Amino acid sequence: METQQELDYKRIASAIGFFKENFKAQPRLEEVAEHVHLSPFHFQRMFQQWAGVTPKQFLQYLSVEHAKEILKNTGASLFDTAFETGLSGTGRLYDLFIKIEGMTPGEYKNGGASLHINYSFADTPFGAVIVASTDKGICHMAFADEGEEPAFAQLKAVFPNAQYHQRVDMIQQNALFVFSQDWSRLDEIKLHLKGTDFQIKVWDTLLKVPPGGLTTYADLARRAGHEGAFRAAGTAVGNNPVAFLIPCHRVIKANGEIGEYHWGSIRKNAIIGWEAARQQKDNA
Repeated sequence: METQQELDYKRIASAIGFFKENFKAQPRLEEVAEHVHLSPFHFQRMFQQWAGVTPKQFLQYLSVEHAKEILKNTGASLFDTAFETGLSGTGRLYDLFIKIEGMTPGEYKNGGASLHINYSFADTPFGAVIVASTDKGICHMAFADEGEEPAFAQLKAVFPNAQYHQRVDMIQQNALFVFSQDWSRLDEIKLHLKGTDFQIKVWDTLLKVPPGGLTTYADLARRAGHEGAFRAAGTAVGNNPVAFLIPCHRVIKANGEIGEYHWGSIRKNAIIGWEAARQQKDNA
């Protein structure tokens, strides 16, 4: 049975899909509310509770021109500063808290036979997720849109011979605090990932893109030390094994279009707008 949070997110996602398809026409509040079968009053209240801004303000975050402005500012100053100093803006700093440890060949050979993996399911503002951890860190996080059994089957396909335990541990709980952005409760998050050296470098570089910021595939490749390898960088982004924590949703096309996302373009729009709204509030 779906939780109320999942039901609310589906309504929000439907509204964002409507915004995405019609943003050039600047749809009125009443039009969007009717699309999700709510009164304008209830829709506005639900949307503000979820995003922290009005639907009209959120619509701005979905425009190509706004994305271009973020790219210009982030690429020229904030991203450079973050990359060079390890900082990602004001307040508690996202990239200082998330560190990647690559798995050794011995840890994932033979289908991960030496690994003990805990896994659990949790609700987030963007739908249910499956999150899995080894004793060294988070090894998998994905949106469980098709339900728990298919989500677990996808995890097992990555490490077919690992030993699994459906158990919530502190590593998982700590990682999930990022969805509430309660930095006071956030210890350093460790990621324990299977990937090539190039993939891990791209994922590590993604952690330098600050919340509310955006980058392009070409700039990401350059930052990772492989200028011109934007297609390879795009493949690494697509193979990201940890949704949200490694922020592949912050990579968009050079022309300012949001582009596709492994877990759906509407969800990508939702996350980008949600982060931008919260970053604006933090900086106010």
